[in-house]
Amino acid sequence: MAIETHLEELLKAKGMTSKELCSQVGITEANLSILRSGKAKGVRFSTVNKICYYLGCDIGDMFRFDGNLEDDDED
Repeated sequence: MAIETHLEELLKAKGMTSKELCSQVGITEANLSILRSGKAKGVRFSTVNKICYYLGCDIGDMFRFDGNLEDDDED
């Protein structure tokens, strides 16, 4: 995956559970799990905004580009 997610580390640093974050952000645990695993094909800016707000982080803390181009066909 060309975009790596670091949500697990951010949750641990904040001392927050996935369930707590889901409740605050207003997304399902299944959707957060997909995002945390790096398997999400997209995410709404409003969701990213809320996650950053509640975790007290910046977008660059949550996502990192690994320098590779990923084809849309890859799973």
